[in-house]
Amino acid sequence: MVWDQLKSSSFRVNEEAIETLFVCNTTKEINKVLPVLLPLPTQATTALDPKRSQNIAILLRSLNSTKEEVCEALLEGNAERLEAEQLEILLKMALNKEEEHKLKECKDDSSPPFKLRPEEKFLKALLDIPFPFKRVEAMLFMANFDSEVKFLNKSFLTLETACEELRGSRLFLKLLEAVLKTGNRMNIGTNRGGAQAFKLDTLLKLVDIKSYDGKTTLLHFVTEEIIRSEGDGLEHRKLGLQAVAGLAQELCNVKAAAAMDSNVLNGYVSKLAGGFGKINEVLRLNEALGCEEYNERFHEAMYESMRRAEEGIIKVQAQESVAMSVVKETTDYFHGDSAKEEAHPLRIFVVVRDFLAILERVCKEIGSIKHHHHVFVSSESQFPVPVNPTLSSEFN
Repeated sequence: MVWDQLKSSSFRVNEEAIETLFVCNTTKEINKVLPVLLPLPTQATTALDPKRSQNIAILLRSLNSTKEEVCEALLEGNAERLEAEQLEILLKMALNKEEEHKLKECKDDSSPPFKLRPEEKFLKALLDIPFPFKRVEAMLFMANFDSEVKFLNKSFLTLETACEELRGSRLFLKLLEAVLKTGNRMNIGTNRGGAQAFKLDTLLKLVDIKSYDGKTTLLHFVTEEIIRSEGDGLEHRKLGLQAVAGLAQELCNVKAAAAMDSNVLNGYVSKLAGGFGKINEVLRLNEALGCEEYNERFHEAMYESMRRAEEGIIKVQAQESVAMSVVKETTDYFHGDSAKEEAHPLRIFVVVRDFLAILERVCKEIGSIKHHHHVFVSSESQFPVPVNPTLSSEFN
């Protein structure tokens, strides 16, 4: 400040002259001068670090709730009085031990050394409530519980439905049969010529296997064969193409399941189950406070929330178990051994989703060729069928 600069100045006043001229003056006259002599301003010391205080002030503006409303909701443990977003904002304001101590010690007035800002007054009011931020945690858990349970229920239902779609799709099974028979025909005369199955990963390689003349791929050929088998005649072939092209829509839950991660889903379930610890902790802390009326109201609200949540988590855990069991059975159904997929139990959906994207592109290419029903010859003897090492290794 400017006053600091003045202290180090070499300027000196004539103190003797001051005494002669003014000190002998009356007190009344001195008082006329004193108001002009401003005291050195003192920097007000606040409880929180300025930057921290500023961040909390920003959070407080977005809270959209009064100090009284927040305190009442926390005292009663009423999660419905505050929305999840508001509870998240409050949790971001959580104080460390040192900050709590400073706020509790300081007086809410304008005298040194503290002058509380509005955000500090708000936090000081929260600290008058026993373990306020533990209450916020418990209430936030309950505020989010229903939506998280709904998300998990929907996810596990999608997995089960995806399995039903894969196993029940007539067209998908027909496509697998066509690929198997075509592969066996191509590998005739080799030890792979009589394969009874293949891993679904093989579907992703069909578009890379080309005929001798390089004009078509194995997937184009197989797709044409299925279109032909769906009905003779131009109109029927058009419908057949539409049916094959619509397979992705038929297996829409498979595509949705492919976007999921089983570890993430399991983590959500574990997090929900672990959330009960937060409620149990605040219940124990609250019991130690005594039997005041507001303590009893808080206990009743939290206990009822915990009882309802326990029922919900048990159902979610059961649904997770069923869904993952169905996924394992489906993987065994197509691959024969799901143990090899333990690290990525939902991989089967990823493979099918990627194949459906390729198939969709192939259908568009076939549909864009004029008179496409004359392009391919369906007779096995006329289609070039080399012994293909890439495809051969996929069949067993």
